[in-house]
Amino acid sequence: MATGTGLDAQLMVGEESAWGTAVTTDHAFEFNDESLKLDPSFLEPTGLRVGTKYKRASRVSISRRAVSGDLTVEHATLGMGLLWKHALASSATPTALTAPAYEQVHTPGDFRGLGLTVQVGRPEPATGTVRPFTYSGCKIGQWELSVSDNAIPTLKVTFDGRDEDTATALAAPSYLSGSKVFSFANATLSLGGTAATASGKTTVTGGTAVATVVTEVSVQGAAPMAADRYGIGNGGLKSEQLENDTPTITGSLNAEFNKAELYDHYTANDTLPLVLTLTGDAIGASGSNDTLEVILPAVKLKAASPNVGGPDIVSMSTDFEAYSDESNPVIQVRIVSADATL
Repeated sequence: MATGTGLDAQLMVGEESAWGTAVTTDHAFEFNDESLKLDPSFLEPTGLRVGTKYKRASRVSISRRAVSGDLTVEHATLGMGLLWKHALASSATPTALTAPAYEQVHTPGDFRGLGLTVQVGRPEPATGTVRPFTYSGCKIGQWELSVSDNAIPTLKVTFDGRDEDTATALAAPSYLSGSKVFSFANATLSLGGTAATASGKTTVTGGTAVATVVTEVSVQGAAPMAADRYGIGNGGLKSEQLENDTPTITGSLNAEFNKAELYDHYTANDTLPLVLTLTGDAIGASGSNDTLEVILPAVKLKAASPNVGGPDIVSMSTDFEAYSDESNPVIQVRIVSADATL
């Protein structure tokens, strides 16, 4: 029964075979919020005309069309591979482990040619009709994975797209059976050790689990792109976004103050691996568990400020950045799930 509210909203994504050419969306996501919107550029008249002091509507035109906005989802145990592929420009494909478990290993790659079609179904209160808004040519230029105490981990992605269409019919969502979500209770964090990559997969040995009380971990990625590639004959639509500056992987830890475990690494300019792991339920009888693992082989702590704000426990917010160690990928996101495809 329709409610005419956000309870009836839906969001689906499809991978484009040719960037900017919309496809029928086929991946349905349970989502927290979205802010996708059309960003038209209006050309306003500036010519002087005797007897007229206001701008004339007949001379206003739209010269460019673009799309921007965010999507936030609770990180599920199934169906997340497509978002990670486009967040990192990964070429990962699921590899079979012991049935029914599969492994995906996502590392940074080439954004050229990658594109998503995103369709949002927005309920209209007056009629109860869910109105479709379809966005083509979408690339993920920024993302953030947040793991906070007493909360479900979330993945937020920021899209830049080519165009909006409201005539495409609303796709019928089909949600993955058995999909669950991780929680903060599933999380572990380690620092230090030795990173090595073999057969396309990075592992860290000898790391030490963080002993201090950490209440929040976030990891963010940004791939700056030329998103204003408009030219003559394009009809006001942009050409494909291309990377045009150094990408970054950064993050932060909110924790109780611990000099030896965090602050001393900051002042010593140490480089050390960081591994964040979320481990869920067993995947059938495979011997594997639902897993999301983020490995940063070469992290430097860039800011750490323990301050006394009163009688409560002294806390410290620590910012970090991941660098290339010239041997391993700057970041690896490994997913173990029952997903046989992205």
